[in-house]
Amino acid sequence: MSNKLNIRRLPTGVPGLDSLLGGGIPEFSFNLIAGTPGGGKTTLAHQIMFSQANPNNRALFFTVLGEPALKMLRYQQQFPFFDINKINESIRYVNMSEDLMEGDFDCVLSRIAEEVKDYAPSLVFVDSFRSVVQSAKHMKQGASELQHFVQQLGMQMTSWQATTFLIGEYLTPETESSPVFTVADGILWLSQNLQRNSTVRKIQVVKMRGQAQVPGLHTFRISDEGVQVFPRAIVQQGAAVGSANKASTGKQRVPMGVPGLDEMLGGGLPAGYSLLLVGPSGSGKTILATKFLAEGVRRGEPGVIAAFEKSPSQMMNNQLSTLVTAGQVGVINTRSLDLSIDETLHDLIEMITRMQAKRVVIDSLSGFELALAPEFSEDFRGSLYRMIAELTDLGVTILMTSELEDRYTDLRFSPFGSAFLADAIIVLRYVEIAGQFKRIFSVVKVRGSEHSKDIRLFDITNKGISIGETLSAYTGIMSGRPTASSWPE
Repeated sequence: MSNKLNIRRLPTGVPGLDSLLGGGIPEFSFNLIAGTPGGGKTTLAHQIMFSQANPNNRALFFTVLGEPALKMLRYQQQFPFFDINKINESIRYVNMSEDLMEGDFDCVLSRIAEEVKDYAPSLVFVDSFRSVVQSAKHMKQGASELQHFVQQLGMQMTSWQATTFLIGEYLTPETESSPVFTVADGILWLSQNLQRNSTVRKIQVVKMRGQAQVPGLHTFRISDEGVQVFPRAIVQQGAAVGSANKASTGKQRVPMGVPGLDEMLGGGLPAGYSLLLVGPSGSGKTILATKFLAEGVRRGEPGVIAAFEKSPSQMMNNQLSTLVTAGQVGVINTRSLDLSIDETLHDLIEMITRMQAKRVVIDSLSGFELALAPEFSEDFRGSLYRMIAELTDLGVTILMTSELEDRYTDLRFSPFGSAFLADAIIVLRYVEIAGQFKRIFSVVKVRGSEHSKDIRLFDITNKGISIGETLSAYTGIMSGRPTASSWPE
């Protein structure tokens, strides 16, 4: 027989937050929602409160901001989580600004305790707790009185049998000396970082007693729907990008939809692999990606494409447009700037799961890097590593395109040195033959598989992609251009 006490966890009603907390907010815990001004603390608190409050689970919200609760609610009611029917029925607001102006700590503590006793809430919120501290300074209360007040408040919160939240604006240095951080069971830290013209909101679970929380900083947004958290993808210890499902799917091959290409890949692209398709502008990357998706649909495998470089309307050729209209290929429009890797990954996984997709196209990595907020683009390789690891764990087969300037005299696979993330690489290039530009391609790598080493010409026609002969079959390469004998493999 186990003597372990099971603590009930309350769902927050904030998408993505429960997974960071380890399942939700522990019941009867004493929590602090803190951070810099404008971080979204009050909105987060209201979203949690409206999610939990009902006639049998009442909430008490103390406002010490010096402004009427109606003014605050005027903005909160713009969000869909707001339910006017819960006001005064299961949610009660108490304005304490006058108590702070006229009394001292003991008076404030007595008023809070009295209201809690009369209303018997299951949830208690105090916003903004830091206003209590600032008022104490104006009233010339000493540090010992403040510490005593916080300790008494913490002990009372434990005896109330209620889940409590103190909300306040704090700067990072204050966390080292504020006694409230010591007695709190849980601490959520919200911030917004400004880099150049981009603003990114971050949330961190600093502490959550009794359960394992996800460490680190995680992106969140405040949209018309409220607060949504995008947990940071974390590669498990011992895992490697592209390793998931290789043992079970290595013998399965995914046809590419281009006649002759499967043979060059050694029988098709191994299922669950990530393929990097790299080449200059106009070399045929998007068309080949479309053929990849169309072949999947033909075989009963839905697909998803994330468009970073062009809007969906710009990249829609007739074949892709038909597949999207039929609901066989999902499109994620990611052209808005200030993206984060985690937000994009969340949208991808959500659509992959909903459509039960087997094939994913990212077009292109170059546009993806441009669309990211500066904070994420500075660590693009690390962020991309986590994203590819998460996607390959789902068992999908990934095709990524990457724009790469054709310099003719050297051979590169990625402008940001991330070719190592791919299980397979196909390079598209231009050569000049008899006064004309010709397209050529080569399969550079297919991890764990034999593949063709040929450099072959190909053409794009109304019927699609047509693979031609090897480059060595042609003569008359103009002076100063690469020849078949000097082409790097």
